[in-house]
Amino acid sequence: MSKYLKFETPAQKQAADLKAEFGLKNHGLVDLERVYWNLSESALYEEAVFRNEAKITNGGALVVHTGKWTARAANEKYFVKEHTTDDKIDWGKNNRPLSPEKFDALYSRLMAFLQGEELFVQDVYVGADPDYQMPIRIITDSAWQSLFARNMFLTIKTLEKCKTHIPEFTVIASPSFKLDPRIDGTNSETGIIIDFEKKIAIVANTHYGGEIKKSIFTIMNFLMPLRDVMSMHCSANVGKSGDVALFFGLSGTGKTTLSADPNRALIGDDEHAWSDEGVFNYEGGCYAKVIRLSAEAEPEIYECTRRFGTILENVVFDPTSRKIDLDSDQITENTRASYPLDFIPNAIPEKMVKSHPKNVIFLTCDAQGVMPPIARLDMNQAIYHFISGYTSKIAGTELGLGIEPEIAFSACFGAPFMVHHPYYYANLLRSKMERHGAKVWLLNTGWVGGKFGVGKRISIRHTRNMLSAILDGKLDNVEYRHDKLFNFDIPLTCPNVPDDVLDPENAWGNKGEYWSKYDALVSRYIENFKVFAEGCPEEVLKAAPKRM
Repeated sequence: MSKYLKFETPAQKQAADLKAEFGLKNHGLVDLERVYWNLSESALYEEAVFRNEAKITNGGALVVHTGKWTARAANEKYFVKEHTTDDKIDWGKNNRPLSPEKFDALYSRLMAFLQGEELFVQDVYVGADPDYQMPIRIITDSAWQSLFARNMFLTIKTLEKCKTHIPEFTVIASPSFKLDPRIDGTNSETGIIIDFEKKIAIVANTHYGGEIKKSIFTIMNFLMPLRDVMSMHCSANVGKSGDVALFFGLSGTGKTTLSADPNRALIGDDEHAWSDEGVFNYEGGCYAKVIRLSAEAEPEIYECTRRFGTILENVVFDPTSRKIDLDSDQITENTRASYPLDFIPNAIPEKMVKSHPKNVIFLTCDAQGVMPPIARLDMNQAIYHFISGYTSKIAGTELGLGIEPEIAFSACFGAPFMVHHPYYYANLLRSKMERHGAKVWLLNTGWVGGKFGVGKRISIRHTRNMLSAILDGKLDNVEYRHDKLFNFDIPLTCPNVPDDVLDPENAWGNKGEYWSKYDALVSRYIENFKVFAEGCPEEVLKAAPKRM
């Protein structure tokens, strides 16, 4: 910025106070105008506002708009295919290969592009457990994304550690740098490219903060399972007796909402690992969807949207009053809030527990209105549903989605971020669940009484009551029925939930239409699983649903 406007910026004199001895020349970044090292939240606020990157809203949160990309670039992720990854990555539409030669040429152009620019650096950690923690570096060309990195990852607490920090992996985010598909072999001018040999990730031509977060998550999803640590797209909390609960699910299924329980301590809202010692959060913050957030249903998260330190992505606000409108989808359905985990009152400061899950919950958002709101799975059914990862993609989560939700199968409830074959993760999860006696449940947070546009979303009150019954062991001794198609068990009663709610058929006026839609969904399950059948044991294949 300053090469165009020769003004002294708010933090210019402090830019190098927390500079690491392992400088940016080690990454090939030279001839820079200025580098702002490990600025604090307040300094980054001042820089972001000074540079017209963001506005301060009533209450203190920072609001930013990310332009074209208001969600993940789902089809623009690449891995450099070289000898250390060739036989380990599950190559396909989510994991596209890029040659080392293409990456080297692209990287050289990026280094030249950034010469003369001002950059922001956050030296942070991923992984709350010291035994598995990895030092990382996030380099951005905007102050607000530097604050995003500071919110989302584990920060350094001392000057000495800032000085001696050496990253094991580095992310360079440059929204202004465009790829050239003709030269780079990419789909478009936007790309997220990861090189495990050079330990570099590039986020190009997108301002969406989630790409920084998910790049690191993807990296951990490759590295941690190689150490026999289960890497998971899930939220996690723990009860007073040390009973951990995991909540797997895609965006929009309720991971953040349901794990923020005032009666349980929050470990984290999105990304975790399960080692032989316990469960730990990868991150230091939360990245919650806030569209139509209410103080009544989600008070802890709602409060964060009006707090200094929070970044609001693409939330509509009135520039005169500076008041935000969480109900507006004028910019996108995928409005987000990034904030430190300790903004949630009952969050665990250590972000890890030395105990193991007693309940594993798969969250699905069934927009067809046919799945039961709750079901208990045996172990083979659990692996089948984990690999299937059924849900509905909610508008705004990925660019290009329409208003109506789309049926989706996302392996491991996070296919875009999984690097190994889905059964690699499923087998690792199974071994840990069996070893520690975890019970597995399917919790549907989608529609009842008809599909989207006809029925209505399942009451959050009923969902919370079902979840409480699971975690309190109140469903251990009730009577169950077998589902005719999926053969999982559905409770006939649940405390504080009307009995008729537990059978979705009751909410349909036309029973024949209900069974027709349900059977059609089973058909989609069976068709989807064909690509995973090879390599899965016979007992998992037998856990598949049966058509009428």
